Amino acid sequence: MALGLAAAMNPALASVQGGTLVYLEQQAHTNLYPPSGGFYPNGGILNQITDKLTYQNPQTLEIEPWIAESWSSNADKTEYTFKLRPGVTFSDGTPLDANAVAKNFDTYGLGNKEKRLPVSEVINNYDHSEVIDPLTVKFYFKHSSPGFLQGTATIGSGLVSLSTLNRSYDQLGDARHIIGSGPFVVSAETLGREVSLSVRKDYHWGPAKLAQQGRANLDGIKVIVTGEDSVRIGALQAGQADFIRQIHAYDEKQTQEQGFTIYAAPTRGVNDSVAFRPDNPLVSDLRVRQALLHATDSKQIVDTLFSVNYPQAKSVIASSAAGFVDLSAKLKFDPELANRLLDEAGWKKGGDGLREKDGKKLLLNVYESLPQPQNKAVLQLVSQQWGQVGARLNILAGDAGSKVADNLDPQKTPAAVVEVGRAKTAHSKMTS
Repeated sequence: MALGLAAAMNPALASVQGGTLVYLEQQAHTNLYPPSGGFYPNGGILNQITDKLTYQNPQTLEIEPWIAESWSSNADKTEYTFKLRPGVTFSDGTPLDANAVAKNFDTYGLGNKEKRLPVSEVINNYDHSEVIDPLTVKFYFKHSSPGFLQGTATIGSGLVSLSTLNRSYDQLGDARHIIGSGPFVVSAETLGREVSLSVRKDYHWGPAKLAQQGRANLDGIKVIVTGEDSVRIGALQAGQADFIRQIHAYDEKQTQEQGFTIYAAPTRGVNDSVAFRPDNPLVSDLRVRQALLHATDSKQIVDTLFSVNYPQAKSVIASSAAGFVDLSAKLKFDPELANRLLDEAGWKKGGDGLREKDGKKLLLNVYESLPQPQNKAVLQLVSQQWGQVGARLNILAGDAGSKVADNLDPQKTPAAVVEVGRAKTAHSKMTS
């Protein structure tokens, strides 16, 4: 769950234009190629400088018009046609037309090996695009892709100019190289430390059903990377910041008592989880994965480390996500069942309490995920719980490069921390 903290505002002042919002971010952005937007610091910037084909209403989860005025698909969801809004331009003055949309999704759907631009994780079975006319684009898929429409509303599908798509992946780490059509533009950057966004005064194409179609109320946003939790909270309390992200559960009560408002938006997607790599021999047996699930006491984790803003999960996906089904019974904490499953899978406890099989211990490497609140403490508690049944997590910190490389190799990382947010949540508040 992403947490933001902002000073309580007088509703009468909410519509006043002007001023620069100072936003303290826990981490620096890594890359602003839109499919990399799932990382909070990346998404926080991309949401301000890009628009999407469609908008997913965070209250109803319905897909609504944005850059696309309307759309249709065939029965088996292998073809989608979008009619675009006229008059939309990127901040460099070039048109956001059917050709630009086609090039965006050709890149996100197929990748670009020469420029090292990867395929988007939200687009599957993509084949090609067809420009029907300047404001009509059609997409073709090799197999049924019912999730594509929702995919056009995600952070990872932000639309960028042709000049941006002509850059290499490495060049897109510089925010100044990202040309979008959103309500803000990047005006300055100190790499790894600060990004300044300026309002786009001619913006007038917000999501069709939102009351505010024109420019954002703010003149600008200053994103300052501030890694220390205490420094972010101290700056807010001293009036040096207007909004901060990531406050820990143990700080919530005190900050609320001081008159600040906490925005604790749910993921509306995949809950904070530990996912297994079945192609790793330690967890290739389904019984082992089931055992570790039942060895995990999520209630203890929530009660020990979190607040009411972190409800215990009832499924892999959040209760606010489309398609949610309560699977609590299948996620129950049951160490007796966990032990039995591990016994059946042939894992025997050794003298140190760890289970072994074929000369290997049931010790799973996992990288700490800094974007997730108190993730190291969570993983340490999970490891203690698993220790009761003879398994353990080896929690790694590592640099970003090592983490990415190792997570691509199932032999090195049999487990990974995952979470996926869907629809607009806290980040969109920065433009209101």
